[in-house]
Amino acid sequence: MENQTRAYEELRVGFTAAVSHELRTPLARLLALLESAALPGADRDALLAQARDEVQEMSELVDDVLFLSELESGREVVALGSTPALPVLEEVRDRVVDSAERADVAVRIDAEPDVELPLRRRMLQIVAENLAENSIRYAGAGATLTLSARPDFLEAADDGRGLDPEELSRVFERFYRGDRARASRGTGLGLAIVKHVVVAAGGTVEATGAPGHGFAVRCSFKRG
Repeated sequence: MENQTRAYEELRVGFTAAVSHELRTPLARLLALLESAALPGADRDALLAQARDEVQEMSELVDDVLFLSELESGREVVALGSTPALPVLEEVRDRVVDSAERADVAVRIDAEPDVELPLRRRMLQIVAENLAENSIRYAGAGATLTLSARPDFLEAADDGRGLDPEELSRVFERFYRGDRARASRGTGLGLAIVKHVVVAAGGTVEATGAPGHGFAVRCSFKRG
């Protein structure tokens, strides 16, 4: 019991430190933008627009951290019945269409109307949306993302830039970003949330891909 308590405390302290570190960067950028806006001749509209982006990034990070906390404390019920996948995937596609167009990434759906997955609707939406946003953010211009659903799995696969083996082995770590990902926005928690939800529902997650050969995450579930 003492070892478990110590391990939990080390995890809590490490997680708190990571959150603090992740918040420092947008806070520093926000402060710099506000200071610049106060200078004579500054383009205040442009600087304030950038400041709003930084606030949005911090808000998304806090939301993701709180959601993970709810999952870990058992306050969020993950698996409760099953949900038809196609309407949720179509809804997610509609939600990400603007960001996909800006990134020049096409999004397609591959699912039959009768396919159901063993997740609450909200949980399925969160998983699918995080998978989609991850690919849109990192696949690269001209890529195609396919969200596929079968009775025993949900998969997001793109034909974009892919990842090297070291990055591939770490994609589900909290706050992990590869070299290319660090240059883009994102909380670094999306795939960690996906893994936590799927594992809590009794499933497994696997990431595959290679440089120049795309990237895929498959969430597998036991049938019956």
